[in-house]
Amino acid sequence: MAIQLSTAVRNARLDAVESTTGTSARLLIFSGAQPANCAAADPSGLLATLVLPSDWMNAASAGAKTLLGSWTGTGSAAGNAASFRVKDSGLTTCHIQGSVTATGGGGDMTVDNVSIANGQTINVTTFTLTDANS
Repeated sequence: MAIQLSTAVRNARLDAVESTTGTSARLLIFSGAQPANCAAADPSGLLATLVLPSDWMNAASAGAKTLLGSWTGTGSAAGNAASFRVKDSGLTTCHIQGSVTATGGGGDMTVDNVSIANGQTINVTTFTLTDANS
């Protein structure tokens, strides 16, 4: 039988993600594939660096945590978005990474258009962290 955690513990673990990463976290979007883990080097093809709102995620509820506010920014290079990383405001530590797809595409994070151009507005449409062990 697998270990199970209460919803309160799952929510606390999720809320720790935002407090550990800090306010004004940075979202980096890349054309390169997602690395093996957060400790690996950044993927190739940085397409955009977005400054997330000071409070960038809703409080965890029912073992899930979703984006808060508007996650929007401007493309700094052209390419097709494939992966992302969320780093602290100093861009020193990767705390979250995953895949990027267009809205409805099933990625870990979805954007309104994965074909990014230099100067194009980028809107993140969905991002949810779900804690396991329910």
